[in-house]
Amino acid sequence: MNEIEFGVDTFGGVTKDESGIPVEHPQVIRDLIDDAVLADQLGLDFFGIGEHHRPDFAVSSPEMVLASIASLTKNIRLGSTVTVLSSDDPVRVFQRFATLDAASNGRAEIVAGRGSFTESFPLFGYDLQDYEVLFEEKLDLLAKLVKEKPVTWEGKTRAGLRAQRVFPTTANGIPTWVGVGGSPESVIRTARHGFGLFLAIIGGSAERFAPYIDLFERAQDQFGVPPQAGGGPLAGAGSANR
Repeated sequence: MNEIEFGVDTFGGVTKDESGIPVEHPQVIRDLIDDAVLADQLGLDFFGIGEHHRPDFAVSSPEMVLASIASLTKNIRLGSTVTVLSSDDPVRVFQRFATLDAASNGRAEIVAGRGSFTESFPLFGYDLQDYEVLFEEKLDLLAKLVKEKPVTWEGKTRAGLRAQRVFPTTANGIPTWVGVGGSPESVIRTARHGFGLFLAIIGGSAERFAPYIDLFERAQDQFGVPPQAGGGPLAGAGSANR
Protein backbone atom coordinates (compact mmCIF):
# COMPACT_ATOMS: atom_id res chain seq x y z
CA MET A 1 0.00 0.00 0.00
CA ASN A 2 1.45 3.38 -1.01
CA GLU A 3 2.13 5.91 1.70
CA ILE A 4 0.56 9.36 1.61
CA GLU A 5 3.00 12.09 2.46
CA PHE A 6 2.28 15.72 3.24
CA GLY A 7 4.33 18.77 2.44
CA VAL A 8 4.07 22.41 1.55
CA ASP A 9 5.64 24.46 -1.18
CA THR A 10 5.89 28.19 -1.69
CA PHE A 11 6.92 30.55 -4.45
CA GLY A 12 8.17 33.04 -1.87
CA GLY A 13 5.56 35.58 -2.88
CA VAL A 14 5.85 39.06 -1.41
CA THR A 15 3.28 39.49 1.36
CA LYS A 16 1.82 42.64 2.89
CA ASP A 17 2.01 43.88 6.45
CA GLU A 18 -0.94 44.95 8.61
CA SER A 19 -0.95 48.35 6.89
CA GLY A 20 -1.15 46.80 3.44
CA ILE A 21 2.45 47.69 2.59
CA PRO A 22 4.47 45.04 0.73
CA VAL A 23 7.02 43.32 2.94
CA GLU A 24 10.64 43.78 1.86
CA HIS A 25 12.36 40.80 0.25
CA PRO A 26 14.77 40.14 3.16
CA GLN A 27 11.88 39.80 5.60
CA VAL A 28 9.92 37.55 3.22
CA ILE A 29 12.90 35.19 3.09
CA ARG A 30 13.26 35.19 6.88
CA ASP A 31 9.55 34.44 7.18
CA LEU A 32 9.95 31.50 4.79
CA ILE A 33 12.68 30.08 6.98
CA ASP A 34 10.41 30.38 10.04
CA ASP A 35 7.61 28.65 8.10
CA ALA A 36 9.89 25.73 7.26
CA VAL A 37 11.01 25.36 10.87
CA LEU A 38 7.37 25.20 11.94
CA ALA A 39 6.60 22.64 9.23
CA ASP A 40 9.42 20.47 10.56
CA GLN A 41 8.15 20.79 14.12
CA LEU A 42 4.65 19.78 12.98
CA GLY A 43 5.99 16.64 11.31
CA LEU A 44 5.41 17.50 7.66
CA ASP A 45 7.42 15.49 5.16
CA PHE A 46 8.57 18.07 2.63
CA PHE A 47 9.16 21.79 2.22
CA GLY A 48 9.67 23.17 -1.28
CA ILE A 49 10.67 26.62 -2.48
CA GLY A 50 10.26 27.96 -6.01
CA GLU A 51 12.70 30.00 -8.10
CA HIS A 52 11.71 33.35 -9.63
CA HIS A 53 13.48 36.47 -10.83
CA ARG A 54 10.82 39.16 -10.52
CA PRO A 55 9.75 41.77 -7.93
CA ASP A 56 6.67 39.96 -6.64
CA PHE A 57 8.69 36.92 -5.49
CA ALA A 58 11.59 37.03 -3.06
CA VAL A 59 13.52 33.83 -3.81
CA SER A 60 15.86 33.64 -6.79
CA SER A 61 18.18 31.03 -5.21
CA PRO A 62 16.11 28.33 -3.46
CA GLU A 63 19.19 26.34 -2.46
CA MET A 64 20.52 29.21 -0.34
CA VAL A 65 17.26 29.48 1.59
CA LEU A 66 17.01 25.71 1.90
CA ALA A 67 20.55 25.58 3.31
CA SER A 68 19.53 28.01 6.02
CA ILE A 69 16.48 25.88 6.74
CA ALA A 70 18.63 22.74 6.88
CA SER A 71 20.66 24.18 9.75
CA LEU A 72 17.48 24.76 11.80
CA THR A 73 15.54 21.56 11.08
CA LYS A 74 16.05 17.85 11.64
CA ASN A 75 13.66 15.71 9.60
CA ILE A 76 11.81 17.55 6.87
CA ARG A 77 13.01 16.97 3.30
CA LEU A 78 14.00 20.08 1.37
CA GLY A 79 13.61 20.76 -2.33
CA SER A 80 13.11 23.28 -5.08
CA THR A 81 9.65 23.66 -6.60
CA VAL A 82 10.96 24.22 -9.14
CA THR A 83 14.56 24.83 -10.23
CA VAL A 84 14.30 26.53 -13.63
CA LEU A 85 16.63 24.13 -15.40
CA SER A 86 16.35 25.73 -18.85
CA SER A 87 18.25 28.84 -17.75
CA ASP A 88 20.65 27.12 -15.35
CA ASP A 89 23.68 24.87 -15.71
CA PRO A 90 22.85 21.26 -14.79
CA VAL A 91 26.37 20.74 -13.45
CA ARG A 92 25.98 23.62 -11.02
CA VAL A 93 22.45 22.48 -10.13
CA PHE A 94 23.80 19.09 -9.15
CA GLN A 95 26.71 20.58 -7.22
CA ARG A 96 24.50 22.96 -5.25
CA PHE A 97 22.04 20.24 -4.31
CA ALA A 98 24.78 17.76 -3.49
CA THR A 99 26.16 20.36 -1.10
CA LEU A 100 22.70 20.94 0.37
CA ASP A 101 22.31 17.18 0.73
CA ALA A 102 25.50 17.02 2.80
CA ALA A 103 24.50 19.99 4.97
CA SER A 104 21.03 18.54 5.60
CA ASN A 105 22.24 14.98 6.22
CA GLY A 106 20.58 13.53 3.14
CA ARG A 107 17.36 15.56 2.97
CA ALA A 108 17.82 17.39 -0.36
CA GLU A 109 15.63 16.79 -3.40
CA ILE A 110 15.75 18.34 -6.87
CA VAL A 111 12.57 19.30 -8.68
CA ALA A 112 13.54 20.54 -12.13
CA GLY A 113 11.17 22.30 -14.49
CA ARG A 114 10.60 25.01 -17.03
CA GLY A 115 9.15 27.43 -14.47
CA SER A 116 5.98 29.50 -14.57
CA PHE A 117 7.60 32.59 -16.10
CA THR A 118 10.31 33.37 -18.63
CA GLU A 119 12.15 36.28 -17.01
CA SER A 120 15.21 34.13 -16.31
CA PHE A 121 15.94 33.68 -20.04
CA PRO A 122 17.02 37.26 -20.82
CA LEU A 123 18.53 37.62 -17.35
CA PHE A 124 21.00 34.80 -18.00
CA GLY A 125 21.45 35.40 -21.71
CA TYR A 126 19.25 32.70 -23.21
CA ASP A 127 17.03 33.02 -26.28
CA LEU A 128 13.38 32.04 -25.90
CA GLN A 129 13.55 30.60 -29.41
CA ASP A 130 15.67 27.85 -27.85
CA TYR A 131 13.00 27.10 -25.23
CA GLU A 132 12.50 23.45 -26.18
CA VAL A 133 16.10 22.45 -26.90
CA LEU A 134 17.39 24.09 -23.72
CA PHE A 135 15.12 22.07 -21.49
CA GLU A 136 15.50 18.80 -23.39
CA GLU A 137 19.30 18.92 -23.45
CA LYS A 138 19.74 20.11 -19.89
CA LEU A 139 17.32 17.51 -18.56
CA ASP A 140 19.26 14.84 -20.43
CA LEU A 141 22.52 16.03 -18.85
CA LEU A 142 21.00 16.20 -15.37
CA ALA A 143 19.82 12.59 -15.75
CA LYS A 144 23.44 11.55 -16.28
CA LEU A 145 24.82 13.73 -13.48
CA VAL A 146 22.55 12.37 -10.74
CA LYS A 147 23.95 8.87 -11.37
CA GLU A 148 27.25 10.23 -9.98
CA LYS A 149 29.44 8.41 -12.48
CA PRO A 150 31.86 9.82 -15.07
CA VAL A 151 29.76 11.77 -17.57
CA THR A 152 30.23 11.93 -21.31
CA TRP A 153 27.74 14.26 -22.96
CA GLU A 154 27.47 16.40 -26.07
CA GLY A 155 24.90 19.06 -26.93
CA LYS A 156 24.28 22.49 -28.44
CA THR A 157 23.49 24.48 -25.30
CA ARG A 158 26.72 24.09 -23.28
CA ALA A 159 30.21 22.66 -23.57
CA GLY A 160 30.42 18.89 -23.84
CA LEU A 161 31.85 16.60 -21.18
CA ARG A 162 34.27 13.72 -21.59
CA ALA A 163 34.36 11.14 -18.77
CA GLN A 164 34.00 14.04 -16.34
CA ARG A 165 33.40 13.47 -12.63
CA VAL A 166 31.36 16.07 -10.77
CA PHE A 167 31.79 16.80 -7.08
CA PRO A 168 30.82 16.69 -4.30
CA THR A 169 29.41 13.19 -4.30
CA THR A 170 26.50 12.27 -2.04
CA ALA A 171 26.03 9.50 0.48
CA ASN A 172 22.88 7.99 -1.04
CA GLY A 173 22.05 9.97 -4.18
CA ILE A 174 19.57 12.79 -4.62
CA PRO A 175 15.88 12.12 -5.36
CA THR A 176 15.15 14.02 -8.55
CA TRP A 177 11.78 14.97 -10.00
CA VAL A 178 10.43 16.92 -12.95
CA GLY A 179 7.66 19.42 -12.35
CA VAL A 180 5.07 18.98 -15.11
CA GLY A 181 2.01 21.10 -15.85
CA GLY A 182 0.00 18.34 -17.51
CA SER A 183 1.48 17.91 -20.99
CA PRO A 184 1.50 14.24 -22.10
CA GLU A 185 4.81 14.84 -23.88
CA SER A 186 6.36 16.12 -20.65
CA VAL A 187 5.06 13.12 -18.71
CA ILE A 188 6.61 10.72 -21.23
CA ARG A 189 9.91 12.64 -21.22
CA THR A 190 10.06 12.42 -17.44
CA ALA A 191 9.53 8.67 -17.53
CA ARG A 192 12.14 8.21 -20.26
CA HIS A 193 14.81 9.91 -18.16
CA GLY A 194 13.92 7.90 -15.06
CA PHE A 195 12.85 10.87 -12.94
CA GLY A 196 9.94 11.11 -10.54
CA LEU A 197 6.89 13.05 -11.71
CA PHE A 198 5.50 16.14 -9.97
CA LEU A 199 2.16 17.24 -11.37
CA ALA A 200 1.67 20.95 -10.75
CA ILE A 201 -1.99 21.04 -9.78
CA ILE A 202 -2.45 24.72 -9.10
CA GLY A 203 -6.21 24.80 -9.65
CA GLY A 204 -9.14 22.57 -10.50
CA SER A 205 -9.96 19.00 -9.58
CA ALA A 206 -7.08 16.62 -8.99
CA GLU A 207 -9.09 13.84 -10.62
CA ARG A 208 -8.49 15.26 -14.09
CA PHE A 209 -4.78 14.48 -13.67
CA ALA A 210 -5.34 10.76 -13.09
CA PRO A 211 -4.82 9.92 -16.81
CA TYR A 212 -1.36 11.51 -16.64
CA ILE A 213 -0.42 9.29 -13.72
CA ASP A 214 -1.58 6.25 -15.67
CA LEU A 215 0.41 7.46 -18.69
CA PHE A 216 3.50 7.93 -16.53
CA GLU A 217 3.32 4.40 -15.19
CA ARG A 218 2.74 2.92 -18.65
CA ALA A 219 5.66 4.92 -20.04
CA GLN A 220 7.96 3.68 -17.29
CA ASP A 221 7.05 0.12 -18.20
CA GLN A 222 7.60 0.83 -21.90
CA PHE A 223 11.04 2.37 -21.34
CA GLY A 224 12.01 -0.33 -18.86
CA VAL A 225 12.95 2.09 -16.10
CA PRO A 226 12.42 1.35 -12.40
CA PRO A 227 9.11 2.68 -11.05
CA GLN A 228 9.62 6.04 -9.37
CA ALA A 229 8.38 6.85 -5.90
CA GLY A 230 5.18 8.81 -5.30
CA GLY A 231 4.52 11.76 -3.03
CA GLY A 232 5.34 15.44 -3.05
CA PRO A 233 3.79 18.86 -2.56
CA LEU A 234 2.86 19.33 -6.22
CA ALA A 235 0.88 16.11 -6.31
CA GLY A 236 3.78 13.81 -7.07
CA ALA A 237 2.95 10.73 -9.11
CA GLY A 238 4.55 7.34 -9.08
CA SER A 239 3.99 3.67 -8.44
CA ALA A 240 6.26 2.77 -5.54
CA ASN A 241 6.65 3.61 -1.89
CA ARG A 242 9.41 5.93 -0.79
